[in-house]
Amino acid sequence: MAVAATVQEQASLRDPANFAPVIDLNDLSVKFGRRPILQSLRGELRGRAIGLLGPNGAGKTTLIHTLLGFHPPSSGTAHIFGQDITTDAKQIRLLIGYMPERDSFIAGMSAVHFVRLMAELSGLPSEAALERAHEALFYVGLGEARYRSLDTYSLGMKQLAKLAQAIVHGPRLIFLDEPTNGLDPAARQRMIRLVREIRDSGKANIVLSSHLLRDVEECCEEILILKDGRLAVYCNLEEERKSNRKFLLLETRGDQEKFTTAIGELGCDYAITGDHRVKVVLQGGIEVRDLYRIASQFDVQIRRMSYKRDSLEDIFLKAMENGHGSL
Repeated sequence: MAVAATVQEQASLRDPANFAPVIDLNDLSVKFGRRPILQSLRGELRGRAIGLLGPNGAGKTTLIHTLLGFHPPSSGTAHIFGQDITTDAKQIRLLIGYMPERDSFIAGMSAVHFVRLMAELSGLPSEAALERAHEALFYVGLGEARYRSLDTYSLGMKQLAKLAQAIVHGPRLIFLDEPTNGLDPAARQRMIRLVREIRDSGKANIVLSSHLLRDVEECCEEILILKDGRLAVYCNLEEERKSNRKFLLLETRGDQEKFTTAIGELGCDYAITGDHRVKVVLQGGIEVRDLYRIASQFDVQIRRMSYKRDSLEDIFLKAMENGHGSL
């Protein structure tokens, strides 16, 4: 696909930036009037797909708009591939694509003409923009409907058209603001599949802002959680899952009192949740085999075991309870 070729051309022209973080936040703050919206955000983001989470009003969209150059920082700054958003805005616009949450179409315009216009505004010559518009629309699955007016598109088709205009010029970083908003299950799966294809191609990084934790969990490697305009949690999602404490639900038969006492002496937290059920939290260095060893020692049968790590929902809820964190 030629859209991907543009990414390679841009990367070769800016080879030193390949070693810079995707996004580098340097005490970034934004105020609307006297009201602080973003407060002293700091950290480096390097993932192929970065999830941006937070409750309504946390500052997610403001952060995206600030990185896009729509809002000037009140203090601090940020860098995208090593370029400053306050001084290198024109160069940054060549590197990024943006799929907004709300529709921003021009009435009466066909999809191919709209996507071509967006490509031209991103710096492509007219003929190349038209060629890439066709390619982008076929890529997202709108090839047969590309000459139809956008006014006649369904919600799912409009979301795909917004994705097409975000990728048409071959950006190195794509901001997706609520890409599955309002979609039915089939349309959502199509959108998620496209996002993952772009991520896995290695041609562009993605920042995905969503209130749907499932979307972020399925697509993203890093997550940034905002709360009240501050950084509440940053984590590499896979590393976080691996490092989280292990939760086990056991169903046993035998002397439960001796079994749980021995578990406690081993250093594990536990709670008896029923006549034959025990919830155990494994601490560092303690493995499941240690529980079987104790069970064998006291003639206790472990009839059933369910294993669970913290989900993204668990991480999100902890962030909302615990306040602010750092990278």
